[in-house]
Amino acid sequence: MNKIAAILILLAFAAAVGARAGENALKVKYPGGKTYMFRVELKDKNGTPYSLDRPADFLSSKALQRRSRQHIALDSTDLPVNPAYINEIRSTGVDVVSRSKWNNTVLVRSRQLSKLKSVALLGCVKSIRKVWTSPDSIVSTPPRARFHSEFNRWGDVVQSRYGVTFEQMEMVDGVMMHNRGFRGRGMTIAVLDGGFMNADRIPCLKAATVLGVEDFVVPRSESVFREMDHGTKVLSVMAVDVPDTYIGAAPDASYWLLRCEDGYTESLAEEDYWAAAVEFADSVGVDIISSSLGFHAFDNPADNYTYTQLDGRTALISRTASMLAGKGIVLVNSAGNDGMASWKKINVPADAADIITVGAVTPDRRNASFSSIGPTADNRIKPDVMAQGSPTAVITGRGTIIKDVGTSFSTPLVAGMTACLWQALPGKTAYDIIRLVRECSDNTAAPDNIYGYGIPDFWKAYEMGMGKE
Repeated sequence: MNKIAAILILLAFAAAVGARAGENALKVKYPGGKTYMFRVELKDKNGTPYSLDRPADFLSSKALQRRSRQHIALDSTDLPVNPAYINEIRSTGVDVVSRSKWNNTVLVRSRQLSKLKSVALLGCVKSIRKVWTSPDSIVSTPPRARFHSEFNRWGDVVQSRYGVTFEQMEMVDGVMMHNRGFRGRGMTIAVLDGGFMNADRIPCLKAATVLGVEDFVVPRSESVFREMDHGTKVLSVMAVDVPDTYIGAAPDASYWLLRCEDGYTESLAEEDYWAAAVEFADSVGVDIISSSLGFHAFDNPADNYTYTQLDGRTALISRTASMLAGKGIVLVNSAGNDGMASWKKINVPADAADIITVGAVTPDRRNASFSSIGPTADNRIKPDVMAQGSPTAVITGRGTIIKDVGTSFSTPLVAGMTACLWQALPGKTAYDIIRLVRECSDNTAAPDNIYGYGIPDFWKAYEMGMGKE
């Protein structure tokens, strides 16, 4: 670890300790009292009014065009959950708060466990599992942070049109891609995160093309733009376009901002939120998903994952992630920041098959010590690739440029550049793009479970895709 990374991690730790001390004084009772959520797996989709012959009933024209372009046939997983089964479940008195058609599951909520037991007795139900219990108290939601109308002035800004992002963009040959006109135009990226503080107000994000926002967390937030700014930082790495100061990886792409991370609790229900978010992303026709989220430990230790379960199939979130390329979508997901912790390994869904899992490196291209490592339990190489994440220049919810650390921020670098690559090679499938990103990287001759296939060179990927190598 270089000195800058070490200092940043120590500062982040000190801030976290201070924040935790402050949180203890801001606790409030959980609204609504003691509540439970269960994941209900259904037996089938028999009798559904939906048909594969009428896909426009449940998928947008953009989603269908993406499938057609990649010669992807629809199958039973694309059919929505049977509404008759939803009605049966609701008849027991529980609330249906989320659903996943790919997994044929619904998430239900109730204050009475007896009602949830009644759900288990329904003929359409295959299995039922408790995935969330409300805490006694939570930290009260702070007011929206104030934001700056102008960037802070940096004395060491690189003398380049890219300003503070030159180093992180040049590392993946992003400047060359942009110079040739590949800046993500025509591509749609869904950003899955826990909040996008002030992303609707910060001047440097005003020019970003945001197609919409959705919230999948239960209960829904009053506004995703008053929640944490982690998603704002992630979005900035891709979407900002302020010449001579800060240029993101895909400033011409379009974005959906999807909140699926609960900042108050850590539970298996967040996998259901994530699944609902990616299925929504599929339905509106996104091309790429940037997800800087991952799980292995929960508030209920009995739900924790073990290393043997990192096989891309055991966790619902990983099963869902492994389906995305088959739907024509490239998922770019963070590896995790547990490299120095006892866990050390990647999180779920970073273990999924047919996705791009991203680790973090320092400016001198060395593995960041906090970056989580592989392999998966079934011995697949993870992470897939690396990008600068120790540190990355990001823009906070206050509208200021900072250097932050984490695979959360190396991930959108790769996601944004993947959009640029796919813009340049529109005839490629999701599987083709994933393969090209791996094969253009600098460790592809001997990939390992610390550095993966290495740091991708996206101009090289473009030339490979064009058959020039």
